[in-house]
Amino acid sequence: MAETQSRGFVFSGKKRAAGADGFDGDDLFMAKKSMLPTLATWENDPAAALASARHEFGEHGGVNMSIEASATFTVMEPETMRRMFAGELGPDRDFFIYSRHFNPTVLNLGRQMAALEGTEAAYCTASGMSAISSVLLQLCSSGGHVVASRTLYGGTHALLTHFLPRACNITTTFVDICDHEAVKNAIVERRTKVLYFESMSNPTLTVANIPELSRLAHDKGTMVVVDNTFAPMVLSPARFGADVVVHSISKFISGGADVIAGAVCGPASLVNSMMDLHQGALMLLGPTMNAKVAFELSERIPHLGLRMKEHCRRAMDYATRMKKLGLRIIYPGLEDHPQHELLKSMANREYGFGGLLCVDMESEERANRLMHHLQNYTQFGFMAVSLGYYETLMSCSGSSTSSEMNAEEKTLAGISPGLVRMSIGYIGTLEQKWSQLEKALSRMQDSTLFNKN
Repeated sequence: MAETQSRGFVFSGKKRAAGADGFDGDDLFMAKKSMLPTLATWENDPAAALASARHEFGEHGGVNMSIEASATFTVMEPETMRRMFAGELGPDRDFFIYSRHFNPTVLNLGRQMAALEGTEAAYCTASGMSAISSVLLQLCSSGGHVVASRTLYGGTHALLTHFLPRACNITTTFVDICDHEAVKNAIVERRTKVLYFESMSNPTLTVANIPELSRLAHDKGTMVVVDNTFAPMVLSPARFGADVVVHSISKFISGGADVIAGAVCGPASLVNSMMDLHQGALMLLGPTMNAKVAFELSERIPHLGLRMKEHCRRAMDYATRMKKLGLRIIYPGLEDHPQHELLKSMANREYGFGGLLCVDMESEERANRLMHHLQNYTQFGFMAVSLGYYETLMSCSGSSTSSEMNAEEKTLAGISPGLVRMSIGYIGTLEQKWSQLEKALSRMQDSTLFNKN
């Protein structure tokens, strides 16, 4: 990581008195330090951590935080602005300059994300890809090297394969993330800056051994960045050694398929460096989250745990029943999944095994027929990308969210042409939706649909 002077502040503290711009330096330090979440509030349950996080009240005593929609902020004294730009005063004492830097409503969501992931700090961005890109650009300089899982979201794969080498001279070695010897051999000490993988891979639902991978990387001085978009509440990568956790908040955390947003969760030193006025990737690239979006999301996080439990419960039920019908099912909750026991050992209790499952139809034509019947004949779900919605969303990964990968890359990643990814929703009753699924399967009238082995 390029050395930078940290000038940002991640957490807001006690409100300043009206009209008062002067503060004692010791008070500033103590306020900043006291707002960092501690492991004592973690209790190995993200729901407990969220309940222990600071609650921000509204301007007039409302139970919900007020939306700070201002782009720019005023000061009472001219000297204050100089001190803010010098890094002497910041959001931890309620001093704000400009919402591309920090915004009170967005910072509140950041506190919630830090509590959710059990990290020291978090900063929320305009999209998941902006969070991923900003972290990699902060940790890697020109000539830098990344080791990454070869099974990744297509946009991330394209970023690492095409954009970063061309624009930034940052190269990536892709490996089978389950082959720890290959991972170890690919990491070049003092050159490899980041080991990057998804906690649960998109779309193949491969579960990464986060503790072992973190140990391998740290032994060679390499930072570990984990995309936890597929498993919020289910997995907590920072507990097992991940240095940074990134999210597309647009998915499960939002839950409404109506918001594009992302987050970077990690050490305060890293987040502050990313907000440095001179060398911060977040500060200078400006993937700013809108305060109104941050407010919307902050109201949804408190019931994320309840939603995830139902997503996961239904995914487990459908996967079990579909497997009994002879379908080729990939779901980490099934005992024959290669990483089932690994996931059990890492998962937070009571949240299940994830809200997605895959059905391997072998060919794109059969995959498309299945999705057509599920949407247009029985109304089981929608043909759409993304995940975490209350309706079930279905897509054929090879021709959609992984289409950035070529045929060889898809084969190496284990993405078959007929792989249907399903994000299981929770609308309606379980039996009602299962009946719709069964009707679609019977309508297929294709003996090759089922695995006779």
